[in-house]
Amino acid sequence: MAGGGAGRALLPALLLLAAGALGKPTARQERARPGAQHEDRPGFQYDHEAFLGKEEARSFDQLSPEESRERLGKIVDRIDDNKDGYLTTEELKTWIKRVQKRYIYENVAKVWKDYDLNKDNKIAWEEYKQATYGYYLENPEEFQDATDQHSFKKMLPRDERRFKTADLDGDLAATREEFTAFLHPEEFEHMKNIVVLETLEDIDKNGDGFVDQDEYIADMFANEEGGPEPDWVVTEREQFADFRDLNKDGKMDKDEIQHWILPQDYDHALAEARHLVYESDADKDQKLTKEEVLDNWNMFVGSQATNYGEDLTRNHDEL
Repeated sequence: MAGGGAGRALLPALLLLAAGALGKPTARQERARPGAQHEDRPGFQYDHEAFLGKEEARSFDQLSPEESRERLGKIVDRIDDNKDGYLTTEELKTWIKRVQKRYIYENVAKVWKDYDLNKDNKIAWEEYKQATYGYYLENPEEFQDATDQHSFKKMLPRDERRFKTADLDGDLAATREEFTAFLHPEEFEHMKNIVVLETLEDIDKNGDGFVDQDEYIADMFANEEGGPEPDWVVTEREQFADFRDLNKDGKMDKDEIQHWILPQDYDHALAEARHLVYESDADKDQKLTKEEVLDNWNMFVGSQATNYGEDLTRNHDEL
């Protein structure tokens, strides 16, 4: 895993693994985590998902290179808002933000029916609690394992706290928008304190209300072999001292955690758009033609199935 760096892009990271009322509950990811930093993205996959969205990126994996290029050309036409034949950084930023928002609302739509048990187009807290924790609450003897017990005992009150924060009108029944804020709190201004609080609770192992340097590192790296720390961990310690611990007291408080995971001056969609233009702009005119995008097809939509396998690329001379 790479280090945190100066700017972290919050990706739509909160993935709900729905559990039916009659099935054994499955622990969902506990908090909205700061995503991989822009500078360290692992290969092209980050670009694919930022440009297409996770679901669409998976659908592109099933296409031949020819079909993929043809569909990419149609996407370029949609992004070119003023139809001047060029993609600007601003047009790409707008597209990436739209893709992210689409992913979030599609994610909510997928799980909505699992929780709106009475079909009134709202999800009451009791409906959510029953669907997610009903089995645990009704069969506590099956959760004798200390890890399971601790996990569900911790998650239930956290979910209730988050649900009530998302429930702006206080009726304990979430509308689509309120439930979206519950599942994706990092995307909503009124939920940012919850994101910060959950991050603090997860990393603060000694319970003192702060995150010290060792806790910060332990959240990213477990030195199980006891050897020297990798270079990126050493760099992260420096990052903590130089950029995370703003008041230089050796630990992060809530304000410093918010500055870390929800930086006000970092727009990940803009950063990704600039990256795509920089990498693909052959004539360095600060904008992309369709040809420049298609020439960099592998960056925008290529996949392991259609691009990284050398046997496939060798079979398609046009690539």
